[in-house]
Amino acid sequence: MLNVRLSIGISKILLSAYCVLGAAYTYAQSQRVVVTGFTGTSSRVPQEVDAAGSEPVNALPSWEAKAWKGETIHNQVLLQGGTQQQQVSVTAGDLADGKGNRIPQQDLSIGWVKYVWTDEFRDGCGYRKSVDFDSSLVADRIQTGTNTMLIAAGKAQPVWVSVRVNANAVPGDYTGSIIVDNGKKITLPVKVTVLDRVLPPPSQWHYALDLWQHPAAIARVHQLPVWSEAHYKVMRPYYEMLARAGQKTITASITDEPWGHQTYDNYPSLIKWTKKKNGKWSFDYSLFDKYIAFVMDCGINQRINCYSMVPWKIAFRYHDEKLQRDTVFTGAIGTPAYNEFWSVMLRDFTRHLKKKNWFDRTAIAMDERPMEAMQSVIALLKTIDPAWKISLAGAWHPQIEKDITDYCIASEARFPDSVLIRRKAEGKNSTWYTCCSEKFPNGFTFSPPDEHVWMGWYTAATGMDGYLRWAFNSWTARPDEDSRFVTWPAGDTYQVYPGPNTSIRFEKMIEGIQDYEKIETLRKTYKATGDQVALNKLEAALNNIRISNFNQQSATEQLAPYRSLLND
Repeated sequence: MLNVRLSIGISKILLSAYCVLGAAYTYAQSQRVVVTGFTGTSSRVPQEVDAAGSEPVNALPSWEAKAWKGETIHNQVLLQGGTQQQQVSVTAGDLADGKGNRIPQQDLSIGWVKYVWTDEFRDGCGYRKSVDFDSSLVADRIQTGTNTMLIAAGKAQPVWVSVRVNANAVPGDYTGSIIVDNGKKITLPVKVTVLDRVLPPPSQWHYALDLWQHPAAIARVHQLPVWSEAHYKVMRPYYEMLARAGQKTITASITDEPWGHQTYDNYPSLIKWTKKKNGKWSFDYSLFDKYIAFVMDCGINQRINCYSMVPWKIAFRYHDEKLQRDTVFTGAIGTPAYNEFWSVMLRDFTRHLKKKNWFDRTAIAMDERPMEAMQSVIALLKTIDPAWKISLAGAWHPQIEKDITDYCIASEARFPDSVLIRRKAEGKNSTWYTCCSEKFPNGFTFSPPDEHVWMGWYTAATGMDGYLRWAFNSWTARPDEDSRFVTWPAGDTYQVYPGPNTSIRFEKMIEGIQDYEKIETLRKTYKATGDQVALNKLEAALNNIRISNFNQQSATEQLAPYRSLLND
């Protein structure tokens, strides 16, 4: 009987111990970050994934993709915090084809998607107070430079995974994995099929991308004196990032505040204007020359757009030696005083640009100005040198179209087909832009990511050459945390973050540009090989890419039936 009682007692102790260990194991599991899987890049993951009313997040345990040689592709891995914060690492190894060929580890990058404050479109342009608009946290900023991150309890943490395929890669199937270490190692399989088609490097892309740069904003966020050597040093990675997106144009301010100080930071002139005591003028181009040469060295070197003879506020600052102070000229555009004021500068500027061998790639640029003012400026420029190039971002004006070398029209307008054909034959640039007035497609922080991809397809569908957006980096007061601004919908003023750090929006924009290049390559290939069936199929798809479709379908829904055409 004693042995029976002893046996029962031991069993109870073991059972109790088992229960304690099991509870401890369950508790440990609940603390651990959950690896949900690959979610794609067409949507932004909400920070509160399981919150009431939130959309369910679809995830897959593995990632299979196709890519051209020279292309960069992306996906997101969703991690969800446990009951306590936890340090997690995400790493990627080589992708191999089993034949000795590899996509090396250094061509796979890991970024942590961060949340910033956004608002809503409502009426688009116009003064706004954050308290009057529906604000929320949205996934956009991609923080790079580390493979580890402290995941907050109960919060979503998307991980941005990029694979860059070398232009010399051998076609075939490459496999490997993304490894998440949350206390135990979890392997997520990856398979990339490299196709036997080549995407050229960004420097050779035909897509005319023009995101306006704001050098003073970089100085401010890095707490550096503007135009100091330290300022130039921190600017370089930003401009090289933009060059890797295929940027073609340098934004050059030849007057102070060309846009009437609509931005958080000042926009200083690159040229110092001085009226001497004897009434003559001198122009100091030393800063202009240094800055332009610097940006060209970063890889942006095809066009120099100079802003502006037609600013949003007619007030041209210069230094008056006789008065011993800075002053402004406010003469109205087209008046004799205005023409005299600018003629002196333009003659000197023309001489200087020709001496630097920059004249042929330089344009006087204007932005959404009245047609009468632009006609007056065009007439003045022709008296200085008939070869002067003119750039305009604004409404469609057939009266002045032939005078505009670089013409960018608002998304609501279209170039007539015959005009586009003629402009291409003349080597003129014909692009389109979006701003605060378009609800869609656009690149706000609340815009669905695929709208930026859609833009590449729309550019190809319309026969235009590229896309312009007014700000690459005109940052708000705290851009890493809050993308809202006092005048426009959130995110309108910038596409990348200090660091430099990229964004979901910027990466999706590049994806759309890659698609444009692929479309143009396929068009040429099909025509050269006489593959009319494939060409007709591609053109039929492009004919369905229209802005009016946004009234019924999202960008993702519009592109879904056709994306595979580029990789078949």
